[in-house]
Amino acid sequence: MQKLVKGRFGYIIRVVGVSQSRWARQVLTTRQDGDQVKTVVVPIIRHYSSLRPLRGDLLKLPGPNYGIPSRGIGMIIARVLRGALKIRYLLLGGTIAGGSALAKTYEEWKEALPDAKFLEDLMPSQEELDAIRTALISYRDKIKDSVPDFTLDPKLKELGESKYDQLMLWFKERLDDAIKAAEEEKSEGTGLFTDDFSSDLKQHAISFSAMGSAAEKEREKAELLRLRLSQIEVELQEKTKELSNVTRENADLRGKVEANETIREKYEGLQEELMQVQLKYQKEVERLEKENKELRKSLMLRAGDKIAHKKIKKSLIDMYSEVLDELCDYDSSYDTQDHLPRVVVVGDQSSGKTSVLEMVAQARIFPRGAGEMMTRAPVMVTLSEGPYHIASFKDSTREFDLTKESELSELRKEVELRMRNSVRLGRTVSHEVISMTVKGPGLQRMVLVDLPGIISTVTTDMASDTREAIRSISEQYMSNPNAIILCIQDGSVDAERSNVTDLVSQMDPQGKRTIFVLTKVDLAEENLTNPDRIRKILSGKLFPMKALGYFAVVTGRGSKEDSIQAIKDYEESFFRSSRIFKGGVINSHQCTTRNLSFAVSECFWKMVRDTVEQQADAFKATRFNLETEWKNNFPRTRELDRDELFEKARGEILDEVVNLSQVSPKQWEDALSKKMWEKMVTHIFENIYLPAAQTENSGTFNTTADIKLKQWADGMLPKKCVEVGWETLEDEFRKFMERAKNSKDHDNIFDSLKACVVDEAMRRHEWEDKAADVLRVIQLNALEDRSVHDKQQWDAACKFLEDSVKDKLNTTESTLREMVGPSTKEQWLHWSYPTEEQRRRAAVKSELENILKSDYKHKNTLTYDEVTQVRKNSQAQGVDVDNEFIRETWHPVYRRHFLRRALAKAYDCRKAFYAYHQGLEGELGVECNDVVLFWRIQQMIRITANALRQQVMNREARRLEKEIKEVLEEYGCDRDKKEQLLTGRRVMLAEELKRVRQIQEKLEEFIYALNAEK
Repeated sequence: MQKLVKGRFGYIIRVVGVSQSRWARQVLTTRQDGDQVKTVVVPIIRHYSSLRPLRGDLLKLPGPNYGIPSRGIGMIIARVLRGALKIRYLLLGGTIAGGSALAKTYEEWKEALPDAKFLEDLMPSQEELDAIRTALISYRDKIKDSVPDFTLDPKLKELGESKYDQLMLWFKERLDDAIKAAEEEKSEGTGLFTDDFSSDLKQHAISFSAMGSAAEKEREKAELLRLRLSQIEVELQEKTKELSNVTRENADLRGKVEANETIREKYEGLQEELMQVQLKYQKEVERLEKENKELRKSLMLRAGDKIAHKKIKKSLIDMYSEVLDELCDYDSSYDTQDHLPRVVVVGDQSSGKTSVLEMVAQARIFPRGAGEMMTRAPVMVTLSEGPYHIASFKDSTREFDLTKESELSELRKEVELRMRNSVRLGRTVSHEVISMTVKGPGLQRMVLVDLPGIISTVTTDMASDTREAIRSISEQYMSNPNAIILCIQDGSVDAERSNVTDLVSQMDPQGKRTIFVLTKVDLAEENLTNPDRIRKILSGKLFPMKALGYFAVVTGRGSKEDSIQAIKDYEESFFRSSRIFKGGVINSHQCTTRNLSFAVSECFWKMVRDTVEQQADAFKATRFNLETEWKNNFPRTRELDRDELFEKARGEILDEVVNLSQVSPKQWEDALSKKMWEKMVTHIFENIYLPAAQTENSGTFNTTADIKLKQWADGMLPKKCVEVGWETLEDEFRKFMERAKNSKDHDNIFDSLKACVVDEAMRRHEWEDKAADVLRVIQLNALEDRSVHDKQQWDAACKFLEDSVKDKLNTTESTLREMVGPSTKEQWLHWSYPTEEQRRRAAVKSELENILKSDYKHKNTLTYDEVTQVRKNSQAQGVDVDNEFIRETWHPVYRRHFLRRALAKAYDCRKAFYAYHQGLEGELGVECNDVVLFWRIQQMIRITANALRQQVMNREARRLEKEIKEVLEEYGCDRDKKEQLLTGRRVMLAEELKRVRQIQEKLEEFIYALNAEK
């Protein structure tokens, strides 16, 4: 029951053999006692689960399971072994019994034989036997002289060496046995036979000897010897026939070997002849190419302007190169990888990578250095066929004539300069691609990328991560599954020192897109004593890598001054006379850079045709995803990339600059006047008006004011006014920018760019140096004029004085409120209370006001007695203060008192114009010097504002516009600046969408042209 609850129950019947199955069936059907059943039934465990349907009832006992054993291969093997063992026992027993019976029968038969002594007279004598032995020895020597000294051909020996050894061994054993038998017979005297005779003959001879018949014995000996000799002769004839057959086969093989030697000599001759024909063909092709070049030049010169005005159709390789240029800077968030084919040139440093590329391009276009790293950045070279041998960079319109050594030198310097400029932040190598195009007659169309050489040691003048950076760049380009890997190996160094082969084997284990190039073969031939090592390299059996093809090239004699033609001639002469080539180590199609360029170009275009449509489909899918994202996120916005957005922002900024010219002169003068007054009001009150007002009479007031005004005009006033003009111009321009920002059509994506442009332009903008000198003359003349000509000017001066004093008075009263705290009314209304210091200030202020009330025309300073009086009065009220505290409170209190007096005087002077005009101010008791002073200042401000307005409108606004245009032009050329100022997903999406469209369109155009060429 416990097993049933756990879900484990059931039985199984253990049955082995047919007899046991019958017995088990009988026990189970008769239902005998449990002990017998247990011998048959064995309990097992079955797992019950409600998730799996059961075929039978859960609580029903299973019926008996009668198992019939199957006889497999094991049972058959066991029975065969058993039968074999039985046969062994039968044979052993039969052998023992038969042997004993045969021995008994033999003894009985031997006793029944007669005496054979009579045969002694009939058998040959000892001399005759010696003669027979001598004949056998001479026969042996004869056979030895004719047979064992010959030698077999090594190839025959390799094929039948075992059979030949067996034959020679058997023949020698037979001869030695015969000679040994004769010698033993002679040494024993009576012995006639050796162990080589059969046992039956020996038994018969003994029996005849026992019978005593000598004649029969001798006759038997002769007969047996004759039989033995006949057997040896027969066997010797058979072996001789086999030996003759072997000799004949050896002769045939020798003939074949001689024929093979003849064939090899013919093959070497044909190979050398083929090399000569190939070199002759190459020279003829080069001659025809030169003639074709001259012919095309003459045709173009004849056509003149007609061909110049026609639209030149781009070649396939140029179209493909443009696609690769677009992909160099492409970075997609959709992970669309650049898998377009290109030829990647990799190798160890100084292995000859650049030299191979120059031989393919037929020009020495790269800088060189002895043992120094020269290739510091990937260089993408597009080779194209053309009438002129020229080179140009992607971002430049200049064309370098590669037939002139001077321009070649300039090109090498330009390449080196671009490489060094691409390396930044203390690094040794760079990921930036230098793209250039080389055109010329006979060039194979393809795109090659020359990478920095792989190094094993980082020197002290390199960055610490140089080795890893070079390896990363190489892996990045080789990881492209459609890239053709041109693996360059230096043949003059030990193969074990190679670093590039391991890297290439990791990136292309099957070698489906790798071409192996062994450089400096001339040095390798001099250094290597075993040419078989070069054969292993060029057959792919030495390095742990596989390749589509293996090539051997010579790229120079180590001199920088050698021309490409000189190197080609040296390469042809080397392979024409090379032991490697003549010895059959390499084939003719595996040597010379010309064959290499043909093979690489063929592989390149095959890969292009096989993969370019897949890449086009991938970019088409990427374009669809980007367009869908744009429609979902920016449905009513036009797709503008970063350049288009910058041009739009440029237009809006320049429009705002133009709006400066629409500001009226009155607006400019009002803005300038207001700004100037804000800048100089403090100086006027503190340094001019207050000191002059402390004088006792009108004459002293005017004298003091004149002196102060002249000092001010000669010093800081003109410069301050120039600053005011600059700030006013900036403020007005920023007002226009803010006004545009608040408009309905404003796009906030331009805010950062506009602000940065305006700030940079204002930082660069400087007012003219002569402006300050001109303003100084104007201001001095304006300040010297003290006559108010009409009532209107007088009223304006009075109002200006009143407004200025009121503003200053409000400021002073605000300062006093902060010093003394809230008034009693404010305390009740706003529930605010003064601090302890404010209470002390209020007590001192009250005492100071009492002093001013007692002396209405008090001076602007306190005497010592007055300070002491205020301190004592404050102490009497329980407020302890010091003299400095009293003087700090005095300044705002007196300024308020003074400003109130000045305001009252201004009110009194409103109707005093006629008294001033008639000179009756003193008689009427009205002093209006304050009004005259402020009228002079007002006139100066008005004239200065007018001069600044004219300068702003006529010169400074235009200069500002020019500087803004310069800043925009610089930012337009600075891609990093535009990426910094124009950001956001909208910009990135539009930029990527534009790039993908361009790539897809160029790919489709290229595919169409490629199919048309097919």
